[in-house]
Amino acid sequence: MTETTPTAAVEQATDPDDTAVLRFAVDSLDALVAFFDTCTRRCRFANAAYASLYGLTSASIVGRSIAEIVGPAAWAEVEPHVQRCLNGERVNYLRTHPGSDGGPRMLSIVLTPYLDATGRTTGLLSVISDTTQRWEAERAVRESEERTRKFAAATEEAIVFHCNGVMIDCNDAMTRLTGYPLDEVVGRNIFDFIAPAYRSTALEYTRSASEHLYEVCILHRDGHEIPIEVMGKTMPQHGADYRIVVARDIRARKNMQEREAFLALHDGLTELLNRRALLDQLSLALAQARGAQTARQKQVAVLVVNLDHFKTINDSLGHAVGDQILYELAQRLRACVAERGFIARPGGDEFVIVLPSASRSAAARLADELFPVLAQPLAVAQTSVSLSASIGISLFPDDEQTAAGLLRQAEAALRHAKESGRGNQQFSAPGMAGEAMAALQLERDLRSAVAEMQLVLHYQPVVHVATGKLAGFEALVRWQHPSRGLLEPAAFISFAETHGLITPIGRWVMLEACRQLKRWHDAGLAQVPVAVNLSAFEFRQRDVAKEIAAVLDQTGLQPRFLEIELTETALMQQSEHVLQTLQAIEALGVGIAIDDFGTGYSSLAYLKRYPIAKLKIDRSFVIDTPDSSDDVAIVTAIVDLGRSLKLRIVAEGVEQADQLALLSRLGCDLAQGFGIARPMDAAQTQAWLEQQR
Repeated sequence: MTETTPTAAVEQATDPDDTAVLRFAVDSLDALVAFFDTCTRRCRFANAAYASLYGLTSASIVGRSIAEIVGPAAWAEVEPHVQRCLNGERVNYLRTHPGSDGGPRMLSIVLTPYLDATGRTTGLLSVISDTTQRWEAERAVRESEERTRKFAAATEEAIVFHCNGVMIDCNDAMTRLTGYPLDEVVGRNIFDFIAPAYRSTALEYTRSASEHLYEVCILHRDGHEIPIEVMGKTMPQHGADYRIVVARDIRARKNMQEREAFLALHDGLTELLNRRALLDQLSLALAQARGAQTARQKQVAVLVVNLDHFKTINDSLGHAVGDQILYELAQRLRACVAERGFIARPGGDEFVIVLPSASRSAAARLADELFPVLAQPLAVAQTSVSLSASIGISLFPDDEQTAAGLLRQAEAALRHAKESGRGNQQFSAPGMAGEAMAALQLERDLRSAVAEMQLVLHYQPVVHVATGKLAGFEALVRWQHPSRGLLEPAAFISFAETHGLITPIGRWVMLEACRQLKRWHDAGLAQVPVAVNLSAFEFRQRDVAKEIAAVLDQTGLQPRFLEIELTETALMQQSEHVLQTLQAIEALGVGIAIDDFGTGYSSLAYLKRYPIAKLKIDRSFVIDTPDSSDDVAIVTAIVDLGRSLKLRIVAEGVEQADQLALLSRLGCDLAQGFGIARPMDAAQTQAWLEQQR
């Protein structure tokens, strides 16, 4: 049998119809077919599709050389393949060819040598298939796979491909997450990496082709479990579907959640229980005590520990150092209490210790142990700090039945410990909590008094001793309490000083006194000054000179009509700050007087150093004169001292005519008291002034 080429078959057909049929068959093929003579390398036959590829017809292509048909550029690419075929080799290669739409077409070309009876290559059959669509599809797959590979490499999330649980591939993040290299991951069952407790959940998730987000733990190579968040997707493909699994390491999130849960019940600085957890744990301890069998187990002690003068630490060394100290002291408390109970830090510099099954003596012993432990020096901020503590103790069931009640009783005992000199322990006693509640109510009422304008000023005249003429007024604050009536300063000023309320009261008093005096001056009444008392707390904590200047500017009162009265306590620290403040007040033109002179403990050196204009003799030295020779001697000495220092002297508490006569003989300058005129409200004072015209 001899091999016949398509061209030969066409040429050898004796019947014209056969020739037409053969050409029709060749032209109908999907392939592009052409036959070339090896000697001339010219085309002897080509079907219509082949000729059309190069813009020719079946007739016009015959006789053209391969180089003429494909063009010089393509011939340089094609010639090596043609030469191989001419050498008797069947050649298969790919090349691109411009398409009619301008885009590239991918052609698959098979060159088959035609051999004659002697085995010599006499012809070359070229069969071309257009594989553009398949090439583009494969390219799209390759590009998709490349994008997937790059994405998988770039993301921190672990990506795994598996088919029926057998891992096909994974990214580097998965190998980092498990601790296994790629070659030890691929081919293994994905469920081998799931922690046993979560394996059934993961199996069911995969079997049901679920695609929701869920959490499991995987096993690291070293054996520890890692919580992950997982989502799987089923990817269809021929033969068998596969799953792509994306896993995210959620250790950081879990740690944060655990930290948040911890901080919901613990203090962030010391990691002791916070107030919420304290009340819960104390309530539990009380419930256990109620159901206990022995007398000792039925008892619970609560110790509230507060550091003395801790604010000084924060103010002087800073809050960062204060926090360092609190942390260190918390560790000391832990070591001291150990297994006997639990500790909480409700806030600030206060700690609470709860001792289940503890008697009164056991609570006292622990308190005694705590004092030296807390007092041990701390090395912070390149200095050594020593602190003392005050401790209040309450007992269940003796003092209270509830957790909140026991804490209130212990806090009331703590206040008693501080009032008793600090650095000691005090047990709760009947009435303590009631006193604390009364103090709390007073604080609330006093805040309302400032906000709701319940304060009023009374004015007491000050007269010249020699003539009895008006020399000025002292403004005295009163509280018009809505239920208790008019309250004297003794009922609330000291409380206001210790509870941080004196500043708004002092500001209001100064502003109101200056405003009222200016009204009287504008009404043509006596042009005399008004004296306003300034608390030692206000003097130390405020820029009083600046505030006085602002009040004078706001009210329009001339500075010479305002006097500031200070107690000796305000001047006890002979500091540059005190001197500068007093000098600034004097520079405004405002007078400065020392109130209650003789009752303080300061050195008299301040009389020489500070710009003081007046001394006010305390009423306690005046009230028993002239009958008390000791008091007469004190008043005489103060008057003589003032005269020698060129200071004006004011006697307070004058009630009798013989007292006024004594002061006149001694040469005292000014006097005030019930014997001269009682303090009066603004309306009464105005009426009094109008009578003095």
